[in-house]
Amino acid sequence: MALVSMKEMLEKGKKEGYAVGQFNINNLEFTQAILQAAEEEKSPVILGVSEGAAKYMGGFTTVVHMVKGLMEDYKTSVPVAIHLDHGSSFEKCKAAIDAGFTSVMIDASHHPFEENVEITSQVVEYAHAHNVSVEAELGTVGGQEDDVVADGVIYADPAECAELVKRTAIDCLAPALGSVHGPYKGEPNLGFKEMEEISQLADLPLVLHGGTGIPTHDITRAISLGTAKINVNTENQISATKAIRAYLDENPAQYDPRKYLIPAREAIKATVIGKMREFGSANKA
Repeated sequence: MALVSMKEMLEKGKKEGYAVGQFNINNLEFTQAILQAAEEEKSPVILGVSEGAAKYMGGFTTVVHMVKGLMEDYKTSVPVAIHLDHGSSFEKCKAAIDAGFTSVMIDASHHPFEENVEITSQVVEYAHAHNVSVEAELGTVGGQEDDVVADGVIYADPAECAELVKRTAIDCLAPALGSVHGPYKGEPNLGFKEMEEISQLADLPLVLHGGTGIPTHDITRAISLGTAKINVNTENQISATKAIRAYLDENPAQYDPRKYLIPAREAIKATVIGKMREFGSANKA
């Protein structure tokens, strides 16, 4: 199956009451594991790519060719989107789209509201002309993801969310409502009241960033309130690293990277399968 934008998969998820996972890819093994999990679970999937991860892997073009090559070799039949995670500018979003990304996130949430609207509108105009979906953010998601660092959490304003959607024609919205990037310190405290209000006012699929470590009952509630995309990265990174450490502890003389990256890949795959079932996207492709 060819790469697709995430617009239709998220609208279907919102309508049918499940969420599609965005699983960030950091190298070949992450990409293999996530695509294998999606095919086995018959789940749509979003491959998230941060600017830092794209640079690490060689660039946007390299990422697209790697994903397309694996999908061809694996005979992937489920819907797959390649999504720029936390695009920092119009120029970065344009570069990703020109390289073949099928979805982008423009994160202008740190700018004043009017500037956020202006930058996001510019991205939407270019993206939609290329059949690419667009995600935007309001408020501040705490923690750190690659070079994106935020101290504390600033909740998105429901009225501003409705206005941003109306004035930009984005395809999905990530309102910051208490989630963080990276591991949680204590129990997550999500703003469900605000989530429900934003969902009603904005009337489009919502996105939950920082999906690692959120209890299942909170995930279920978020989905019931219109969340149709949930981002996971840290949990896969932890699973992979734990598997590599365990293998090398048991095989200290081993030096072939394929030997210890296979357990890492299997650990990521198992984690992703668990998330797909938790989010309800299994057998929805």
